[in-house]
Amino acid sequence: MFSQLKTSFRSFTDAFISSQEEGIFGNWLEGLAIFVNTKVYGGWKSGIPGIDLEFDNNGARHIVTIKSGPNWGNSSQIGKMAADFKTAKKTLRTSNSGLNIIAVNGCCYGRDNNPDKGDYFKYCGQRFWAFISGDNELYTKIIEPLGHKAREQNDEFLEQYAQTLNRFTKEFAETFCLENGAIDWGKLVRFNSAATT
Repeated sequence: MFSQLKTSFRSFTDAFISSQEEGIFGNWLEGLAIFVNTKVYGGWKSGIPGIDLEFDNNGARHIVTIKSGPNWGNSSQIGKMAADFKTAKKTLRTSNSGLNIIAVNGCCYGRDNNPDKGDYFKYCGQRFWAFISGDNELYTKIIEPLGHKAREQNDEFLEQYAQTLNRFTKEFAETFCLENGAIDWGKLVRFNSAATT
């Protein structure tokens, strides 16, 4: 039983740290995309809520929300992004009613072979990196720096993993174990399944 519990702790820990690492990695990719676009098209980090990047190209203002991959949200999150695009367009047109605005959901990796979503475009992987840089091969050129960044994060990741596993184990033992170290199954089941807490 303890080995199953230990496996569960590892699963919880893996899921928790994976979400943390995705956040760190996603933030790094977003920063890289904005940096690249700034150098190529003079883009800037947007001050409009829900918009990460703005830049002008081919007579249009592009407003971009950057996500790590193509399956980043549920329908309500995608609906919020679409609403953020509409609000951003209204905000930008307040100062320039003739501004041609193109909204883009940019995904740093993955594919979407139907990029036209009606109110916005969704560019993933190669299409996204080409869109923000003008370089169709940039998506392969960034692999080396990504590998370097991953190596830098590895030691920090392992330390964080061990600390998180220890913290979860300590909290579980303090909450659901008896003085002799045995699991108080009644308390655990009540915590997990009782109609009231």
